[in-house]
Amino acid sequence: MEKAFRDCKTVNLEVRPVYVRKEDSTRGHVFVVMLAYMIIRRLRRAWKNFDLTVEEGLAQLTTICSMEVTIKGQKASCQKIPCPRQQSHELLEALQIKLPEVLPSRNIRVVTRKKLAVRRKSQ
Repeated sequence: MEKAFRDCKTVNLEVRPVYVRKEDSTRGHVFVVMLAYMIIRRLRRAWKNFDLTVEEGLAQLTTICSMEVTIKGQKASCQKIPCPRQQSHELLEALQIKLPEVLPSRNIRVVTRKKLAVRRKSQ
């Protein structure tokens, strides 16, 4: 239990002091933190034979993307998930996760609160 609290307060989960006033909010916060800790433990166990940390494994999985596929002249579309890179595939396989080939399109727009730079610096 002590290791769990240490992990929760360090780099892995980055739990910072949260000042909540109501008991329900406190319980909700602790629940989310412990759920995140359980997920990290599961990932660590599944990826123990790989030469990477949980953070590196999650970073690798961020390379998985989707492409919108539309048929010319029709409104219907879907999200196709291309075959992931070899390492991403192996990480998912270790977790016994099989990605679907296609996701239905929901036409949901995601907005970020951060303002993106109008021009990005070219390197």
